[in-house]
Amino acid sequence: MENREMICINCPLGCSLSVSIDGDNIKVSGNTCPRGEKYAIAEVTHPTRTLTTTVRVANRSGSFVAVKTKNPISKEKLFDAMRIVNAATVTAPVHAGDVIIADMLGESDLIATADKE
Repeated sequence: MENREMICINCPLGCSLSVSIDGDNIKVSGNTCPRGEKYAIAEVTHPTRTLTTTVRVANRSGSFVAVKTKNPISKEKLFDAMRIVNAATVTAPVHAGDVIIADMLGESDLIATADKE
């Protein structure tokens, strides 16, 4: 059996969670709402993160545009995702919501979060 302590990040309460893992049996305590239990189970079975970064704008010297994954991606794929992002460039104009890289790593689109004229 493995025990983990974590802080729930789903709301401002920041509940202190205790998670007991015994094979496929996962028990969560300390949460004040169902979201805390759902968060803890996801975090110990398949953690994901939203990647936020920038992409170079090719036709604007020294310029970057803010981007993020539309959906969270597997935590273990973050470094692979950054290798793809670091190699990417985009041509202005770019508008918030534009897809910069479609279906990155088979997990999520990378979208612009700001305009760059």
